[in-house]
Amino acid sequence: MIAKDITQVAKDLTVICNNVPVNNRTTLDILCHDGNGQLVIVQVSVNEDDMMFLQGLQSFDYIDKFKSFLKATYNKNKIDDKEKPRLIFVAPSFSDAVRHAVESMKGIRIDLYEWEYLKLGDHKGLRLQPIFAWNPTEKTKETREEKPNEKKREPKPLKKKEPEPLPEKPAEKKEERPPEPPKPKPEPPKEEFPKFPPPPPEKPKEDKEPFHKDKEEPPKKKLKLF
Repeated sequence: MIAKDITQVAKDLTVICNNVPVNNRTTLDILCHDGNGQLVIVQVSVNEDDMMFLQGLQSFDYIDKFKSFLKATYNKNKIDDKEKPRLIFVAPSFSDAVRHAVESMKGIRIDLYEWEYLKLGDHKGLRLQPIFAWNPTEKTKETREEKPNEKKREPKPLKKKEPEPLPEKPAEKKEERPPEPPKPKPEPPKEEFPKFPPPPPEKPKEDKEPFHKDKEEPPKKKLKLF
């Protein structure tokens, strides 16, 4: 029912194929592309099942690897192989674990839709309600469109915070040194007397023969008288 009326999920979706086997345990339910050519993977579950989150990530990796091959194979469809694909999960309800995982997921756009089966007489169908959906076109339009009456608010200049004075350091106590002893007064210069030449060296005294009394004197000659 969803594949036949995929516009219930989004008006610009176009179905490329469905029931694509990814591996032994995972099957890609519906592969589409939107108006910009971005590939969209739609995983559908009839019950609340946390495994569909893992299967959706496996399908995402598979399509992201072969998106250039898909563009060449389905050349009638306008497929943009430069953009990464996005995911849409459709189930009757989602657990808190899946919701937190989708909200914290970065780098991949994931939308959550809850379906409800309705039957009124001979009429029956599904009612889809977005639980977590993000439309980038609406947000960009809101930012670009400006109301003419409103004036742009200029940001107020930030006041520069004056630097807080640093706490004064306690004055360091100087080491007390003992007083230096008084320096002695310089003595007056002594008067220098003139230097005389040294006296000549004394000549050695000749040794005199000692006088001996006992030495015999020569006999005196007697004078002869005539």
